Amino acid sequence: MQQTSWAVAVLVAAIAFGASSWIVPDFGGFEADQFPVPQNDPPVQPAGYAFAIWALIYVWLLISAGFGLISRREAPDWAEMRPALVLSLAVGATWLPVANVSPLAAAVLIWVMLLAALAALFRAPLLDRWYARAPLGVYAGWLSAASFVALGLVFAGYGLMGEVRAAILFLILAIIMAGTIQVLLEGVPEYGITVVWALVAVALANIGGPGLVFVLAVTGSIIMGLLALRAWSLPRA
Repeated sequence: MQQTSWAVAVLVAAIAFGASSWIVPDFGGFEADQFPVPQNDPPVQPAGYAFAIWALIYVWLLISAGFGLISRREAPDWAEMRPALVLSLAVGATWLPVANVSPLAAAVLIWVMLLAALAALFRAPLLDRWYARAPLGVYAGWLSAASFVALGLVFAGYGLMGEVRAAILFLILAIIMAGTIQVLLEGVPEYGITVVWALVAVALANIGGPGLVFVLAVTGSIIMGLLALRAWSLPRA
């Protein structure tokens, strides 16, 4: 009965998470004037098209939650990931409204979402890969990139360092963390592929901009692409 309750909670949280995009539609990043130091064209932020991946994330997580409730509600291998996933999605349901008010608070929340999503991903069942590990991999992959983008914007937007330095620092940290996670995530290439999506969008946004930011984003894309290929070649349940 307890497992069924958690399965229901995941579905409710996934619905609320997806519904937040209807409450705050067309979010494409923070506005420049939301920061004390306006971020008119921050080099750490990916090109706007990259945010379209949220549609895939919302739909795939909803399918996963529905499948889990209907077909795996009492499955013990699904139980371990559910509390962390509920936390991540519940916080995520508040993220867009908060982001419209406070980038600083949104940066804190996205890290809570990320850490909880990673906890769920590492506990996800080996079976039913396309209904569990794959959608969680995409979700956690995007959050891994977005969380460092948020830090880069906050550090530059609050005058703690210049825009280019913030972009360089947090891109390096993002690549190190995401690369480490992908090495540990055997058989979940979707994580790395999603990080590649984000880094390519950062590179495209910096064509004609700061050269080192562009080079870092391209280099990171290659590294993560190779690690994702390695994960794809590993045996998967």
